[in-house]
Amino acid sequence: MGIGIVSWGLTPFGRRPEGLVALLTRAGEEALERAPGTRPDGVLVGSMAAGTLAGVENLSAEVADALGLSGRPAWRVEAASATGAATLHAGYAWLRGSRLRSVLVLAGEKMTDRPGPELTRDLSRSLSPEEFRHGATMPAMAALLTSLYLRQWGIPLERLGEVTVRNRACASRNRRAHLSSPVTLEQVNASRVIASPLRLLHVSPVSDGAAAVLLTRDQGEVEVTGVGQATDLLHVLSRDPESGFRATRLAAARAYEEAGITRKEVGVAEVHDAFAPFELMDLEDLGFCGPGEGLRFVEEGKGDPDGILPVNPSGGLLGRGHPVGASGLAQVVEVYRQLVGEAEAHQIRARPRVGLAQSVGGLGSHNFVTILERSGAA
Repeated sequence: MGIGIVSWGLTPFGRRPEGLVALLTRAGEEALERAPGTRPDGVLVGSMAAGTLAGVENLSAEVADALGLSGRPAWRVEAASATGAATLHAGYAWLRGSRLRSVLVLAGEKMTDRPGPELTRDLSRSLSPEEFRHGATMPAMAALLTSLYLRQWGIPLERLGEVTVRNRACASRNRRAHLSSPVTLEQVNASRVIASPLRLLHVSPVSDGAAAVLLTRDQGEVEVTGVGQATDLLHVLSRDPESGFRATRLAAARAYEEAGITRKEVGVAEVHDAFAPFELMDLEDLGFCGPGEGLRFVEEGKGDPDGILPVNPSGGLLGRGHPVGASGLAQVVEVYRQLVGEAEAHQIRARPRVGLAQSVGGLGSHNFVTILERSGAA
């Protein structure tokens, strides 16, 4: 028996006027409205950098107050850019190991009112202290991994934009997505360089937003049946020189084993594409295709909404947006919506039975995989 998801909340992503607490409150209220009469026994709040980016501390207590849930136990969770996924996993573990019947899980970030150089510096603190001291930034280190990946598999840089083109097309059908306009491969390849070889449209946008789910020990229409997480060396240059993320491969193996499924049973996936090449690495790490075959998977349409395995039908981080603390939980919300047929205009044609969400923390140093399944009663 898994842990049930009975409702969800999701703000539009983008440049939002609300502050962090208001965004989290809005997502939480939407989740509670979808489950009338349910009052959660506990609250979990995820944010990667609430104090640094939004100037908010003691976040869990403030959000519990705003939702009228004062008196409940409440925690804050952080795991860099995988914070949303970590918060979901914490709620799953909390319910399995306590007497609580239900937990409201929220995750969000407020980013767009920070100057670009300051934001880049603050987000890059999730790299190893040594690399950070020597001037490493998240885009620069992602560019390094991209160069290694492209060279290893002989992939022309110009083809990398196919990931962005497909995900932006999906985002154009998602009314809550940050970037609603499709782009062409020519536009991607002509966009300005951020960190060579990565260009602007290879990179997810800076976004505000929040997500929420209500977890229960009772059977829901959808259940979390498998979770996996793993870490890797924080110092990127000390890792084995292999493409992809070892932490994803370990997390996926653990999640598949706990759920009692294989990758062939997954019918929809939301994967972490903060940078376009990461989606290709994710597909390979999750076992959806072989090493070096991620781009072929995308170009052949296998990950399209009507493909054999729809990937990021929400638009992914590249299109839906990337409020860093929220994205991992938003992925779970999007998978849930696909399983129950509530994804509106970006609903895939065949409603799947099993879905997967995969989230990357830092630069692959703390990764999460979550398996969701429609219950037997659904």
